[in-house]
Parts: sequence; C-alpha cells; structure tokens
Amino acid sequence: MNEQVLAQLLNGISTRKFEKAAETIPATFGISKSSVSRKFIQASAKKLKELNQRDLQREDIVAIFMDGKSFAENEILIALGVTLQGEKKILGILETSTENHRVGKDFLHKLKDRGLRDENKILFIMDGAKGLRKGIEKVFGDKAIVQRCQWHKRENVMAYLPKSQQDSFRRKLQTADQQPNYETANKKLNSIRKELLPINQSAVNSLDEGLEETLTLPRLGVFEALGGSLKTTNCIESINSQLEQYTHRVNYWKNSNQRQRWVATALLEIEPSLRKIRGYQSLTQLRRAMTQKNKKQVLADVA
Repeated sequence: MNEQVLAQLLNGISTRKFEKAAETIPATFGISKSSVSRKFIQASAKKLKELNQRDLQREDIVAIFMDGKSFAENEILIALGVTLQGEKKILGILETSTENHRVGKDFLHKLKDRGLRDENKILFIMDGAKGLRKGIEKVFGDKAIVQRCQWHKRENVMAYLPKSQQDSFRRKLQTADQQPNYETANKKLNSIRKELLPINQSAVNSLDEGLEETLTLPRLGVFEALGGSLKTTNCIESINSQLEQYTHRVNYWKNSNQRQRWVATALLEIEPSLRKIRGYQSLTQLRRAMTQKNKKQVLADVA
C-alpha cells in the first residue's frame, strides 16, 4: 500500500487529489488525505534509509560526479558513481548550506565507511567548489584525480567579461576545450589568456585557477573516447533536472527530513532509467591511464 501511495504522489497526484484518484483503485478506496500523508512519510523514510545505508563494497567505481542541488537556502550534495561497466549509481546525498571543506570531507568519509573502494584510482568530476576539492584531497589523497567541469570554467570566466565580448571568448574557450591533445589544448588556452590580459585581469585569474584540472582527460589520453561524458558535470546536471520534475510540486519545505526524503525517493525512482555513459567501453583504458599516471608520479618523486 505504501509503495502504491508513494508512486502516485511522486508522479503528480497531490494529497488533495488522491482521494478522487483512489476511487478508481479498489485497494485504496476511502483513504483520507492525512492517511496518504502518513503513508508517504513512512514509504519515503524507508527510501531515505535505503539510500543512506547502501552497501557500496560491491560497486567497482571508476568515476564520481559530485554536485549540489539548491533548495532555497539549503543544498543537497549528490554523489553519482560510474562503474567500470559504465552504469550510473547514486552513491549518497548530504544536506548542507555550503560545499565547504568539512562537509565535503565528512560526506566522502561516510561513503568510504559504507564500502566505497579506493584500491584503484577514481576520477572525480566536479565544478570549482574549493571546499569540496580540498575534501577530496584529504580523504582520497593520491587515489583521486580531478577533472574540473569545462562548462563551469568557461562560464566563470565569462562572468568577468562585458556581454559584447562573451560570445567571442566563449567560442574560443570551447574550441580549446574540444582539443583531444593536451599540448594543443594547453597552447590554445595560453593564447586566450594573452588576449584576456589587457581586457580583464580578473578573467585571467579565473581562467588560471584550476586550469590544469580542466585538461585531465586530454592529459590521460582518453578525451576522444570519454570527453563527451566526463569533461563536464552534465551527467549529474541531467539528474538534477529530472529531480526538479518531482520536487517542484512541493510548495513549502517544512524541514530537513522532508527535503531529504523527497530527494532520496526521487533519486531512487530516477536511477533505474539512467543509461550507461557514452564511451563506457573505454573505462578500462581510463583506469589503466590513471594507474600509469600514478606510477610515473611515484618515479618522479623518488628521482
């Protein structure tokens, strides 16, 4: 019964309309609005517990997307894992006011406590949140390699430029970001940097910050195979968009528990429909490239 109520509410039948809809469902005939609300709370609480207690030990995760979805002054941080077979798995959520270092670190520690394996290196795809970046470094150390979202980087730079120049520089940055060869991409970005210097120093500073991490995939030699899937946070942005289709029906968020129950329930509803990432056949190549990069770094440190 609770699962049936949960499905009805998630897919657009509000508690006000449920009694009318229930007339066509003999099993739920006569259920009141308050009863529906209680059943939804019970069922969604079960979903939240299921998500928070998922055993991650069996998942062979090669990449993790991390991004947040805003709910007024609050934010739900979402971790989306990609298995070596290319499947997308919701690893967990955490409610926070900001993506600060402590929150990011605690969230990642909880994922490890639930079995997230790091015997192999993991590629983290994220925007420019410094706190989250520091948390990844603290928890995973040299087991983590970061690919900064190229789209976020471009838009951050554009924010410092007058509108009359944004289209031109956006196209130039996009062309540079599409280069599969690291040296070529780096050369083009440095050329753009020189153009920006006399225009806006703040734009240059924004471009410089974390620039190397926007070129991680070309440096690993897997951009052509996996750039379309892993060069931006689009995978998790798409999930956030689907999440909005469920949560926009809530006019008023009463408390944290309500937000987390809705988000967890919607994410578990969305997850089975998620497709494998494009180029998933090359994920073994990505893992091999990250392993080789680690070996080269160790040799360099010894030398």
